[in-house]
Amino acid sequence: MITVAVDAGGADLGPAEVAAGAARAAASGIGVLLFGPAEQIGAVPDGVELIDAPVSIAKASDPAFAVRSTPEASIVKAARAVAEGHAQALVSGGSTGSALAAGLFNLRRDRGIYRPALALPVPIPGAKPVLLLDVGANVTCRPEHLVQFAHMGAAFAQAVLGIEAPRVALLSNGEEPAKGTPDLVAVHEQLARGTLANFVGNIEGTHLTDGVADVVVMDGFTGNITLKLIEGVSGRTLRAIRDVAMSSPRAKLGGWLLAPAVRRLRAEIDPEGPGGAYLLGLRQLGVVAHGRFTRRGFARAIEVAARGVQEDVIGRTRVALETAGALRSQSGEEDGPAGSGSSERTATVSGR
Repeated sequence: MITVAVDAGGADLGPAEVAAGAARAAASGIGVLLFGPAEQIGAVPDGVELIDAPVSIAKASDPAFAVRSTPEASIVKAARAVAEGHAQALVSGGSTGSALAAGLFNLRRDRGIYRPALALPVPIPGAKPVLLLDVGANVTCRPEHLVQFAHMGAAFAQAVLGIEAPRVALLSNGEEPAKGTPDLVAVHEQLARGTLANFVGNIEGTHLTDGVADVVVMDGFTGNITLKLIEGVSGRTLRAIRDVAMSSPRAKLGGWLLAPAVRRLRAEIDPEGPGGAYLLGLRQLGVVAHGRFTRRGFARAIEVAARGVQEDVIGRTRVALETAGALRSQSGEEDGPAGSGSSERTATVSGR
């Protein structure tokens, strides 16, 4: 049985909602170690082991300092359980910053990785998902980080999503190679002349949902804003459709006829469907769920983490990176457990 360590601290609907999601996942045969306030969670079903951890650092302004100074925090205990072999993957519904910092200090960055990245397959109606990374782990990135994200995303898409030759693009303010910041221009040059098999160049934000790329690379600041904008627009559009359908007797009749199709569309773009973002680049797998998830979303996040372990996401992605020659030299910078180059210090964009 695969066991997943779950941090119940910091979720918007409270730890009891995370526990209810853990119960659903356990019912499907996944072992769950649940770290959170026992007083608020209460009894748990078979398959879920509750470890009392009432302290949460999800709201901490400096996640790295909070992880170092609060070993009793729920996310720290959960990450340590994975590092010590009591579980095979980590799921957090708190802040991205605390999850990243706890992962860096306990699971540690994988060999040859500059910085971990959050990778999320975003569902697109009527088409395959598009993998976005980074969507919140690193506020700022240097060119070499983005180049490695491109290879990391391609490796993940090939090994896990089953895309034989994933098309990789950079998100910019224009399609021309010279568009974007100086760093983006440098990244474009490196990828265009490098070993990435299917680099399609720059795309604009309007192309994200057009199926022109399978993997889209950006820094975590841009990625987090992009992700939340997509979620906000899709949610508002569905609410607008519902409001129009209830605006008159005739509209209600049309809404009744359209209801099955609208339900299918809602299911296609449901942000809980992917289960959260994969935290790639660590030695063991992490999944960061959205803080607003319901129990269904947290159950899905746990299932995604367990499937990622079963499919060896970490190992297969690493092999693909090695094959592409995309790993950094071991004599390079950022060699500490969390990196002297401040990987965890830049983890201040919330993935919630």
